[in-house]
Amino acid sequence: MIFMGKKIIVLNGSPRRGGNTAALVDRFLQGAKEAGHQVTRFDLRDMEIHPCLGCYGGGKDLNSPCVQKDAMDEIYPVYREADVVIFASPMYFWTISGQLKCALDRLFATAEGYPDYRVPCKECALLMAAEGEEDDNFEPIIHYYQSLVKHLRWRDLGCVFAKGVAAVGDIQGNPALDQAKALGAALK
Repeated sequence: MIFMGKKIIVLNGSPRRGGNTAALVDRFLQGAKEAGHQVTRFDLRDMEIHPCLGCYGGGKDLNSPCVQKDAMDEIYPVYREADVVIFASPMYFWTISGQLKCALDRLFATAEGYPDYRVPCKECALLMAAEGEEDDNFEPIIHYYQSLVKHLRWRDLGCVFAKGVAAVGDIQGNPALDQAKALGAALK
């Protein structure tokens, strides 16, 4: 049997360059590339992405499904072809960053091109860095992520959470880095 690597899109919602979330993404990418997968990374902080208008006017063009024309037009074709979607974000007020939420909201335009707003099934995972060290710190984001996966009918590949990482560089030596690399390497 010939191994055909997966197409992976990473949506990095961290507003910091070289921060803890970026370190998680870098390690995930290392594992995924070593395993033979094709990865496209979008650092959302560097992209001009406008909030969803809630207009229900999208879905007419698969390559550019939204009525707004901005940097999402770079993401849509890669997202459409991707087998795996990786959400990466620092924890902001017990959820994902605004940058990632804005991009996720805009992906709804792709659903408008399908009957019953059903998007094609994908696999997904979440990479997250957070200042808090308590076990229950991630409960709200776990609930959000699991609900998103359930309603999209996607296959969850797991979550990697880095606890106690606030300042840039705090993640060095954190076991979450090895977990992120292992997740990327384990994709089949």
